[in-house]
Amino acid sequence: MEERHKRILQRNRVNLVRDLNPSDMYHGLLSKGIFTQDMIDEIKSSGIRQDQARQLVRDLETRGSLAFPALIECLHETGQHSLAELLLDGEPQNQPLPQPVHVRPVVMPLPVCECLFHVYYMLITAPERAFGKPRATGRVRRDSIQSYKMDANPCGHCLIINNGDFEPKSELSKRTGSNIDCEKLERRFKSLNFVVLVKRNLKQKQIKQELSALSKKDHSQFDCCVVIMLSHGTEVCNNRFPGAVHGVDGPNVPVQHITNYLNGQNCLSLQGKPKIFFIQACGGGERDTGFEVSPDEARPCVGGTGDQTDAMPMSSSSDSLSTQSDEPDAKATLPTPSDILVSYSTFPGYVSWRDTQAGSWYVETLDNILEENAATDDLVTMLMMVSHEVSENSANGLYKQMPGSFNFLRKLLYFQALPCQRPILS
Repeated sequence: MEERHKRILQRNRVNLVRDLNPSDMYHGLLSKGIFTQDMIDEIKSSGIRQDQARQLVRDLETRGSLAFPALIECLHETGQHSLAELLLDGEPQNQPLPQPVHVRPVVMPLPVCECLFHVYYMLITAPERAFGKPRATGRVRRDSIQSYKMDANPCGHCLIINNGDFEPKSELSKRTGSNIDCEKLERRFKSLNFVVLVKRNLKQKQIKQELSALSKKDHSQFDCCVVIMLSHGTEVCNNRFPGAVHGVDGPNVPVQHITNYLNGQNCLSLQGKPKIFFIQACGGGERDTGFEVSPDEARPCVGGTGDQTDAMPMSSSSDSLSTQSDEPDAKATLPTPSDILVSYSTFPGYVSWRDTQAGSWYVETLDNILEENAATDDLVTMLMMVSHEVSENSANGLYKQMPGSFNFLRKLLYFQALPCQRPILS
């Protein structure tokens, strides 16, 4: 497909996913030679109507220069005239579209030769070797990966724990700017159709109590659950999920124990459903100065002198950390988790930067990416965008940050993207 046509599809992807009826399009796109029957079958297996529409649009971008005019023709043939006109609005005037070629099956006679029996045997036992596999074009197909069901109303619960004011005995500093992060994420996940509960300045025991209460809720009518931790963090080694977050009184809760509250063994009504954890906290005390790149890779510094970290004071002993990490919380030994994704604001062992005026790098970028891409892209793709953008920031012109995630999801996750209500400025 020509680049100009790809751009038109990308600009209008939200409308196409929302309004396109793909089942009406399959026969036309098949008869015009744009898709094969195998490709149609794979698109049909990708999920509900919106998932099929999303996959159909993605695949069209890989099907050559005739795919766009064939799409326009099929839209008119199936009565979806408004979508056709919407796409044609992006076309330059007086520039005719190439005409799609209508193809008919051609029956080729088998060669008469002494190897005819061998050819017949190959057709029966290994047709892919007889005809050859179709050559892959564009990006790798992901049609066989199903999407999680995410159409419940509301979609699910979202718990935000925002620890900003720490007790003096904890020797942890105030997290100025954390309330900005909290407000952004509360607004964002409400716009994604979640029931959002915000808890502020919780001690270690209270964090566990809130997670336990969340695990005891009946999630059978919901499709997903989200937990967001905004706090100071530290480096704690566990066999699955590293790191820990501090209560305002000082002691920490390991991330692995946080996830255990909602796994398939401890929360039966969330079995098979995605459980997403966002951790805005330091993963340790190291400061990453990065490494030199070529001039065309370099980007201007984004961070400023007001940047702070969410690291625990370096005076705390490592012995106390190991003792904290061995405390039994939910359960110490559980099956390998499934349908869980933990997104960390920084690489394990390193600090996470926060601007006192704008909030943390990670949350600000995550909020922007969700606003711009939640209607069209899956969560893992969006988290990769977040990692890329945050990695280009610099604190004080020197220090870097690299977000990452531990992904145990089995399917693609697409949020419900509703209009986000921004605060009105007086």
